[in-house]
Amino acid sequence: MRDAHREPRFGGGHCSPPYLESGGGVFIRPLSLNKVMNKTKIEWCDYTINPVKGLCPVACPYCYARAMYKRFKWNPEIRFDVNSFLPLLLTIRRKPSRIFIGSTMELFGDWVKPEWMQFIFERVKMRSEHTFIFLTKQPQELFKWSPFPDNCWVGVSVTNQKAFNTAMKYIPYLKAPVTFLSIEPMLRRILTTPGQLQRYINWLIIGGQSGTKKFYPLTEWIQEIESAADNAGIPIFEKNNLRQWSKPLRQEMPKG
Repeated sequence: MRDAHREPRFGGGHCSPPYLESGGGVFIRPLSLNKVMNKTKIEWCDYTINPVKGLCPVACPYCYARAMYKRFKWNPEIRFDVNSFLPLLLTIRRKPSRIFIGSTMELFGDWVKPEWMQFIFERVKMRSEHTFIFLTKQPQELFKWSPFPDNCWVGVSVTNQKAFNTAMKYIPYLKAPVTFLSIEPMLRRILTTPGQLQRYINWLIIGGQSGTKKFYPLTEWIQEIESAADNAGIPIFEKNNLRQWSKPLRQEMPKG
């Protein structure tokens, strides 16, 4: 049974290592992703991998990972887990999956060493059948790693107009097969135009704030974003925490 009091290993959770030890040797056995990686509850991806461990310095007040680190007294030291990609690299090549890298840590901050990022992108390139998704609140740092590998989607997380304006300032310098905005949690009204989105954005995620401090964006705020995206021909993914709406959720994926 999964031990909720231990820091996650092997990507999204606690799983058996993808090898068998016998005597003095180690014999690799090819396994499916479901055998060595836990499915994530994040609706727009299949699995997560967290190669950088520790308490994220960004300290977002709504961060679920930060709350778990404090609750279970996990090691807050920022460090690199060289084995984080091992289960993925040893699995058999099957149906392509969407894998979110860094769901509990901001990877594009100066607390993450360049050699760690190089290691991550090397492993990403080794499994070209999968799509690897990166999301940041530090859009000013993305150009350092652009162009991204062909199997990467790269997005910026924004919660209000100021963060949106900052993201749109730097996204034009980003080269990736899919560039997107994650407006989650949407804490304030965000004004934009179809032309502004159409030029640089391929996908939009919209969500509210979950947890003990729930916050649902106003219907008008979401409708304004939807209208701009629809006029720009951009797919929209509405997270499950918006189910209080009377209409069915739109959970569209980009082409890439």
